[in-house]
Amino acid sequence: MKIIIDGKTYLARKGETILEVAQRNHLEIPALCYHSDLKIKSNCRLCLVEIRGKKGLFPSCSTIVEPGMEIITDSPRIRRARKINLELIFAQHREECQDCLWGFRCQLLNFARKYKIKIDRFEDRKKNYPVYQFGPAIIFDSSKCIDCRNCLEVCQKQGVGFLETKEKGAFFRIVPSSDKNKDCIYCGQCALHCPAGAFEGVGEFEEVEKPLKDKNKIVIFQYAPSIRTTIGEEFGFAYGKVLTNRLVAGIKKLGVDKVFDVSVGADFTTVEEAKELAERIKEKRDLPMFTSCCPSWVKFVEFYYPQFIPNLTTVRSPHIILGGLIKTYWAEKVKINPKKIIVVSIMPCLAKKYEITRNELFIQDKIKPVDYVLTTRELAYLFHRHQIDLRKIKPRKPDNPLGFPSGAGVIYGASGGVMESALRTLAKNITGKKLGKIKFKEVDGIKKARVKIGSRSLKIGVINGIGKAKEILEKLKINPSLFDYLEVMACWDGCIGGGGQPVPTNEEIRKKRAEGLRQIDKKKKVRIAQENPIVKKVYQEFLTEPDKIHSLCHTFYSHKPRVGFKILSANQKNNH
Repeated sequence: MKIIIDGKTYLARKGETILEVAQRNHLEIPALCYHSDLKIKSNCRLCLVEIRGKKGLFPSCSTIVEPGMEIITDSPRIRRARKINLELIFAQHREECQDCLWGFRCQLLNFARKYKIKIDRFEDRKKNYPVYQFGPAIIFDSSKCIDCRNCLEVCQKQGVGFLETKEKGAFFRIVPSSDKNKDCIYCGQCALHCPAGAFEGVGEFEEVEKPLKDKNKIVIFQYAPSIRTTIGEEFGFAYGKVLTNRLVAGIKKLGVDKVFDVSVGADFTTVEEAKELAERIKEKRDLPMFTSCCPSWVKFVEFYYPQFIPNLTTVRSPHIILGGLIKTYWAEKVKINPKKIIVVSIMPCLAKKYEITRNELFIQDKIKPVDYVLTTRELAYLFHRHQIDLRKIKPRKPDNPLGFPSGAGVIYGASGGVMESALRTLAKNITGKKLGKIKFKEVDGIKKARVKIGSRSLKIGVINGIGKAKEILEKLKINPSLFDYLEVMACWDGCIGGGGQPVPTNEEIRKKRAEGLRQIDKKKKVRIAQENPIVKKVYQEFLTEPDKIHSLCHTFYSHKPRVGFKILSANQKNNH
């Protein structure tokens, strides 16, 4: 149908809202609470428009278009209403702009400048609201909350419901649940969908910078597969732009000794996971096998569904394996005491901050494979703080020997990548041939396929979003034979949509990020994990005994008690 927006004609589809048509045509209508991943709430009231022939102002996010509709997006009346609504929003949002994940792209501040409002016209009514910390991963500053409820919806959508409302009414509050049967899984989707920066990761900037200044320490950064297609967004590059070598150069400029690629760790994860899958199928035990790279998914199973713990693959996640190899294999090669090595992982994920605290993952002499985790956003903050601009930097390659992965290792960052990588290896091991194209059929948000490898037809599934995984777990209680192999990622579209990734993040952006990873894989000469020369070398020279392989590449899981939350003191609040 044809509609008119500000005097110009546009084509609209039946069922679309005014805001959706405007955004598709790059027309600016301010909106805070709207997110394409979530239900329409019309809470912020900034997207108000006029409709010719109708009285009043209408929220464009929830108003469905009609044939011939004439819409006005800017007028004195609209500007006055938006200005008042913005002032009211700022009245319930404590400003802490110097420490906010939105940084210089804050929508609230941009709108404040555009509509020339005084952000401190009203006293912050939430200035004394508490700051909560969820485990070692997430900070929730409720004094910044603008009551949009996006965090509530994503938490419910994840099947967790750890966030709740208290004091319902005009002044309700978002609070973490005190229910002993609920716990945060640290997926960080609350942070990714909050338009006001009320949620963020537990910061480690100062801690990471200390070893960089210590001449007695060897500092090694390793970056996850997805980082190379997301870090550029923090510097104005197009979504999905591959910046591997610029990323490496930026990290080197921080004073880091070596830069390695977690995708190499993914190659080791793949080899071991394919081996374990083959053994389980042969022995007909603990099927379907679940992937375990995602620490949010693992925590969900351990806390909410402990009966399925045996189904999790025992293989460690890629950055944990690579961290262990850095402090053993590489340390031996270069003759360095592993206790002098500091490993920092750049991750798309807030839950990785939790993962590195797990005692089950420590290696010999109780050494942590990874010492610190920084998210994509935090690394960008570190770059800006040190005036490192990826747009101007001269690219550099990662370091040998742990900097050059196969294509299979790189696609771990996108949904389905872990499974495809493992099946490539399994197919080559069993048949000696390459895996054909997997033909997935999506049913109710779950991708399903049958893959024939040798004489066996495997029933596989790919799930992103814990809410969908929860549905499948309930079905598996009744019929365990629904699948042979399941990949589960807590975040939508996998790690490229992780809770530590740049904001904004939506479905369109996630697709571009994933396509960037897929293009790297297509161009790689080596696309099967076990054919990576460094993987072959490490197995030949170092991972020669089953006990050593198990200690560095495998782990175990157990039912975990509730961690819950703590309320930070005034001093902790100022330093978080």
